[in-house]
Amino acid sequence: MNPWTLVFEGFDPAAEGLREALCTLGNGRFATRGATPDGAGRTPGTYAAGCFNRLDSTVAGRVVSNEDMVNLPDWLPVTFATPGSDWFDPATDGPLDYRHELDLRHGVLLRLLRWRDAAGRVTRVRQRRLVSMADPRLAALETEFVPENWSGPMRVRTVLDGRVGNQGVARYRELRGDHLTGHATGIEDDLAWLTATTRSSGITVAYAARADTAFPAREATREPGRITAEYRLDLLEGEPVTLSKVVALVTSRDPAIGDARSAAVRAVRLAPGFDTLLARHRAAWDRLWERARLDVDGPETSQIVHLHVFHLLQTLSPHTADIDAGVPARGLHGEAYRGHVFWDELFVMPWLNLRFPDISLGLLRYRWRRLPEARAAARAAGFAGAMFPWQSASDGTEQTQTLHLNPESGRWLPDHSRLQRHAGLAIAYNVWQHYLATGAMRPWCAELLIDIARFFASLAEADPESGRYEIRGVMGPDEYHDAYPGAESPGLDNNAYTNVMTVWLLLRAADTLELFPEFQGTAEEADRWHDITRRMRVDFHDGVISQFTGYAGLEELDWERYHGVRRLDRVLEAAGDDVNRYRASKQADTLMLFYLLTTDELLALLLRLGYPCEPGLIHRTIHYYLARTSHGSTLSALVHAWVLARSDRAGSWRFFHEALISDIQDVQHGTTAEGIHLGAMAGTLDLLQRCYLGLELRRDGLRLNPVLPDRLGTMSLTIRYRGARFFIDADRESAWINDNMLRCGASRTFTSDQGGTTMAATGDLGRRIIYHRERLGLTREQLAERTGMAAGYVKYLEENPETLATGALARLAAALETTVESLLGGGLDRPPGRGPAAAHPTLEALGRDECLRLLAPGGVGRVAFSGLHGPTVLPVNYRLHEGAIVIRTAHGGPMDRDLRTGVEGMDIKIGFEVDRIDEARREGWSVLVQGAAHHVPPDEIDQVIGSGVTPWAGGERELYIRIVPQRITGRRIHGL
Repeated sequence: MNPWTLVFEGFDPAAEGLREALCTLGNGRFATRGATPDGAGRTPGTYAAGCFNRLDSTVAGRVVSNEDMVNLPDWLPVTFATPGSDWFDPATDGPLDYRHELDLRHGVLLRLLRWRDAAGRVTRVRQRRLVSMADPRLAALETEFVPENWSGPMRVRTVLDGRVGNQGVARYRELRGDHLTGHATGIEDDLAWLTATTRSSGITVAYAARADTAFPAREATREPGRITAEYRLDLLEGEPVTLSKVVALVTSRDPAIGDARSAAVRAVRLAPGFDTLLARHRAAWDRLWERARLDVDGPETSQIVHLHVFHLLQTLSPHTADIDAGVPARGLHGEAYRGHVFWDELFVMPWLNLRFPDISLGLLRYRWRRLPEARAAARAAGFAGAMFPWQSASDGTEQTQTLHLNPESGRWLPDHSRLQRHAGLAIAYNVWQHYLATGAMRPWCAELLIDIARFFASLAEADPESGRYEIRGVMGPDEYHDAYPGAESPGLDNNAYTNVMTVWLLLRAADTLELFPEFQGTAEEADRWHDITRRMRVDFHDGVISQFTGYAGLEELDWERYHGVRRLDRVLEAAGDDVNRYRASKQADTLMLFYLLTTDELLALLLRLGYPCEPGLIHRTIHYYLARTSHGSTLSALVHAWVLARSDRAGSWRFFHEALISDIQDVQHGTTAEGIHLGAMAGTLDLLQRCYLGLELRRDGLRLNPVLPDRLGTMSLTIRYRGARFFIDADRESAWINDNMLRCGASRTFTSDQGGTTMAATGDLGRRIIYHRERLGLTREQLAERTGMAAGYVKYLEENPETLATGALARLAAALETTVESLLGGGLDRPPGRGPAAAHPTLEALGRDECLRLLAPGGVGRVAFSGLHGPTVLPVNYRLHEGAIVIRTAHGGPMDRDLRTGVEGMDIKIGFEVDRIDEARREGWSVLVQGAAHHVPPDEIDQVIGSGVTPWAGGERELYIRIVPQRITGRRIHGL
């Protein structure tokens, strides 16, 4: 099993929905399900972050209004036919070989198939698909045909299809899904375009597409909502022929555009070919994985961890930070939950905070932008502050459905889940966690937290009989309980999770007001908040915390009768019963307190409230509710794995493994096909880092108290805490944090000044470490063990300029059997080019894709040409931009004077070379590009100015030269 590749062998129509969801490709701006580009039995879906539309439907005699994330036009269709055959369909044509491979490292979906038509002609087809992480408007599908035993014409049809709707969830199909209207299509030169508009939100969606192939389109057909182009590819036996479809998706929500259609057409016109798109896309993913690194033992666990990171970053990438979008509970992978935003950011943001804090900040900004609507909702309900909805979409109003379908009974039932006011608690918790991780509290973040605190304070009412504050008429995270048995109105009183977290929130609001006194309310408000934190009601029964007032009076369920039933609510309702009658939970509710708060925090809050905690309270409470939970949510196993981590490591691992496989094995029996469970995926990553490592973010520093499960083995990761980088390696006995070692079971607090700080003067230190390590035949892990450092930290030192404390340098030098002076250089470096050759060098020829990948980051290269005074070689800064090398120089200089023919449209062919040589390792690579040097005229400057290239010599050098590659070759030399 390859931990970086997810493989699906064969074609199974019943499993296609699951494969499509797991093979979704996205970039944080939009995503496309892994549907095949051909055939009838497919569920295509392309979804743009934040693109919603509202429709009214008639259900059970009532008009209901639902706002959905819109399924956008289908850009994928590319199908083919041999002479005399119908269009290929994997469901009916029975391919000889059929395989999908999802490259998790680089975000590429590969499909390989062999097909024999009725005449016995065998064709091998290879398709590569990407949704660009480098340019978030672009996607591409490359198809390569190889006829194995025949020659002749192959018909290929490409389509942009706007005749789609939201039909991806069976139980929603009684509701309207025709969100798009006003379709238009057209052809502009060799490009096809399609536009449509959402019916009520008025968002214009525009696609433009081109097909790159040696064969021109034979015909293009425009139909309402659909445009088709057909090509005839003349194939020769054994010879590959390629057609690449490049697509741009633009919506009217996008910044810096005139109109969506023109922007899409221009984007696809300027887009490079597939190889360059792929090289840039791979480079962008490489940069993401450098920050997202989380390595664990075991190929299966490692593969699933990579899968979860991959889908999290496809939904929430750096591109998302600038988009007005929240955390869709099911990702951008399907239509379940209508693409709505619930509380899943509670499980997502802690992982992002320590790697991509800007993404987290963008998600908080989504909530802050809806603060006025939350304030209006609170006022309308008679409360102060801001009341955030349980389900949010475009504008921040409550989007929770009023009816939901029970598929077991076929009945539409009232939905009271909007009473889950705790969504606001999750937002406030995330504000505070982001502050702890970054050390920065923005004023608008403070405003968000304080207004939520005002709402929950106003929700609490003083009861004169008990002398306690109570919160009535709400629901907790357990959605089985929305009312008391037989009650006329929904809602529960004193949900323990809501009440205790309200106390926590009011204390954090007081801390925040110390940072921002300008948000201070009246003295009466401060006194009331303080009083609530002393007298909030929490119920207990049988020596455990009660989920809500009256929980002890509920009946016990016959768990043997319903063994293995995850959705008790549906089964009991279908039988004429009501789950509200029983002590049964869908998922963790009271136990969420132990998920969010440390033991010390929770006990301190209860003691503050005047509830002395008997020994064993937490242990009893965990096991009481564990025995009464059906795990009808993928989040349930995650939370139970967390709360058992310290007391029952084997039990914790069982639940962690269930959370890991919940999507890849579809443990909820069909739900993953409707969209992945983003909260559960992100939560497994956070559980690895914060729970098993005992990683606690505190105001005084980063506390580690690692206790890894026996089944986990080792773990290695990189995090950023308040701007400092920490490399952590851990096994069951010890943990290494940068150059510090900590025994498992012990704890220590690190401050941000104990992380690495970058400096630019000693970039050769890493090369010397590698040289001495390999001279001794040591692996990174062995060197890490010798020095007492994290292996990830050693890797970082080898690859990046870094400052080291004297003690750490001394340990490194001793482990490498050299001196500190030698390790730092000591004046021993030779001038470049003076190093001897390796004893037995080997030379490897590089393909075009690899050459482009090496060129993609940009940097310093050389141009060579015949100048006025003979052969000329000059150093230049360069960027790879839209498939060409772009450089800047001065008007009147050698490249201006010597590279002009004087004939418009005729350019001089020159050479461009980049190399990277490591003399310490005696290896490196070189790439040579040969092509025409085009002086970019003023009317084309807009095409290259976005490259960001700077001139080698600095100053005012405004002549752009574009080298269009005609031939690319490369070599890599291996020394040691």
